Amino acid sequence: MRLNNRAIFGYKDKTIMSLEKDLLHYRLQLDEALTFQDFSLAEKIADLALHLAEKHENLGEMFYFKAQLEMLEQNYTQAIIYLSRTVSINTKDGAAFNDMALCLTELGMIQEALLFFDKGISVEPDYPNIYHNKGWLLSHLGHYSEAIALFSKALSLDPQRAVTYENLGFSLENLGRMEEAVAAYQKALDFVKPHYPGIREEIQERMTKLRNKQRPRFSPEE
Repeated sequence: MRLNNRAIFGYKDKTIMSLEKDLLHYRLQLDEALTFQDFSLAEKIADLALHLAEKHENLGEMFYFKAQLEMLEQNYTQAIIYLSRTVSINTKDGAAFNDMALCLTELGMIQEALLFFDKGISVEPDYPNIYHNKGWLLSHLGHYSEAIALFSKALSLDPQRAVTYENLGFSLENLGRMEEAVAAYQKALDFVKPHYPGIREEIQERMTKLRNKQRPRFSPEE
């Protein structure tokens, strides 16, 4: 994920480098909390990051984390306004375009959301989350083959992303590719962290149901 690149005489001040590292760490923590729906933790992380950005007068990150807090309150229109300010400062912030697309999805503006996913991919093509989230949307629209291609791209950039394997399994399952779906769910189990037992149980239950469907059913002998 790229943050603001403020260069001073051809190199970055150590304070700026440390700030960027800290803000990136908060972004990654926030992404994980949101992915596994720990909204209370997500709010705490976004609030801490916002205070850090305000302390150092980093406008792009201030607007970004203000947007996260608005999204947590389901104020998607206001979040889009803040995210638009973020990308006006950092035009290569794929995460901001990604989050605008998610806000537009929540507002029912699906075609616009797909356009913003594509904008994010064009400015930051090595950002795995945006491929995952576009795939998630297409999967829920029933475009499973396109979704699988996007999940595969996300995994090529982040091979240990459990949630992407889970969504890949869902799309494969809906195409009737059951053995591949089971394999994807198993990968999700391999990588999901142990402190998310509820997520592990959901994936395990899905795998069990799929395996039961795969078992041949024999008619009783007459």
